[in-house]
Amino acid sequence: MGISTEEDPKERKNNKDSLDEMEMKVAKYSRGKAANLGALRDKKLKGQLAGKERLIGQSAKAAAQAEKWFLPIEGGYLEPEGLEKTYRYQQQSIVQEVDLLSSRKPFDMILPVLGPYTLEYTSNGRYMIVGGRKGHIAMMDMLNMDLIKEFQVRETVRDVAFLHNEQLFAVAQKKYPYIYNRHGTEIHCLKEHGKSLKLQFLDKHFLLVSINSFGQLHYQDMSTGEMIANYRTGLGRTDVMRANPYNAVIGVGHAGGKVTMWKPTSVKPLVTMLCHHGPVTAVAFDRGGHLMATAGVDRKIKIWDLRKYEVVHSYTARAQSLDFSQKGLLAGSNGSLVEIYKDSGGQDYKVYMKHRMIKGYQVDKVLFRPYEDICGIGHSMGLSSILVPGSGEANFDTFVENPVETRKQRREKEVQALLNKLPPETIMLDPNMIATVRQPKKKEKKTKKEIEEEIEDVVEAAKNTKVKKKTKGRSKPSKRAKKKEEEVLKAKRPLLDQYKETNGQPEKKQRIGDQSELPKALQRFAKNRQP
Repeated sequence: MGISTEEDPKERKNNKDSLDEMEMKVAKYSRGKAANLGALRDKKLKGQLAGKERLIGQSAKAAAQAEKWFLPIEGGYLEPEGLEKTYRYQQQSIVQEVDLLSSRKPFDMILPVLGPYTLEYTSNGRYMIVGGRKGHIAMMDMLNMDLIKEFQVRETVRDVAFLHNEQLFAVAQKKYPYIYNRHGTEIHCLKEHGKSLKLQFLDKHFLLVSINSFGQLHYQDMSTGEMIANYRTGLGRTDVMRANPYNAVIGVGHAGGKVTMWKPTSVKPLVTMLCHHGPVTAVAFDRGGHLMATAGVDRKIKIWDLRKYEVVHSYTARAQSLDFSQKGLLAGSNGSLVEIYKDSGGQDYKVYMKHRMIKGYQVDKVLFRPYEDICGIGHSMGLSSILVPGSGEANFDTFVENPVETRKQRREKEVQALLNKLPPETIMLDPNMIATVRQPKKKEKKTKKEIEEEIEDVVEAAKNTKVKKKTKGRSKPSKRAKKKEEEVLKAKRPLLDQYKETNGQPEKKQRIGDQSELPKALQRFAKNRQP
């Protein structure tokens, strides 16, 4: 009785495919065609070239193996065939085609009593916090799909936001924002913020930003508890606020159609843009910080280039919520419809996917999950999650964000973040200006003390000038003294005018006399002289 040693055809095909893939990668890293050594007669040169060719082949193979295990994974998008349209693909058909782990990520949680729901992810995309308008708060581990903590605050919840990691999160409740830990224990009550409508956390600066019902913007340092700034926007109540991930500038949308941008060290907004002819309903910033999407009641979604503050494209559509993914996809919600837009080149966004909720569900917030092809949806009847191929970054740097970090790695990262915390003064429109030398102004006025010192230097230099000796009585001591006085006055004259201006005594303007000639535009108003 013998055992068959025939290889399975399916396994043989897989091995052949992997070998072909490895050959393609080796060819990618090779340095062109190998040299023809058969025509060489010099044995020494032939041996040296053969050794080099062998080393080149080994390095190409090593680079191909490194790419297979370590180098970036290429992300993919939905690709239509023929006359197909990607926005016609349903979630059921997408789930059937993906791998087993990805097919478990879409879900629908029906919670009709406590909605509508808002949600927020951690920066590494592992944890999600959800808040129901009627007081329901829950925290989930999205990697294992486990419920960490769920509790009821028994009052209105308007917004939720994670702080530097999943250990602490902020909740904007009926009267004040509250800080909770991951076990649901109340840590702080931020009464200075008042009735907050929106929350944002700037992780590089450890600043919690809120805007309340009176249109007041608050910046509070979460590492020291100090209130950094408190500004009144002066444009009324608003619940549209978003942080620019590029420069940490806060964008606020107002009822008059304006979008203002703020930093904690400026009482007035850095930029005021008239974006819509009606109230602004949503604002979102691209990961690179140079694109901004706004939506308004005037049924317009506009894409703005923040380097020129100009509209790149404008689309006729409504949106209650907007969000950019890590790879540049734009999600917008309109009633029960969620639309995903993709850049087809030159910031020209076309419809990429559509997902319609059950009739009657009103979408409150759409948010892409970092490092995953997932879009989270908070609506009036609970929570949903859909697959959006190509939305998330396929590779992550464990020194920046690690979705599978351990407890020790999390503590080390927290300490490093506190040591590298940036001061509020570093928030500006162009962060590249940090650590550069400011160019001097063209007309920079000198201080009174500087002008006096300059006058003294000029007088000393004029007194020390040697007067040329002349003959025939022209070098008398009196004439030489007079000459020196003239030189001193001549040197002081241009500086005396500046001294008068700094001293608050500018020169009086000369009155226009009768003899002065008026311009042609004013001659008809001049009175005629009577003879």
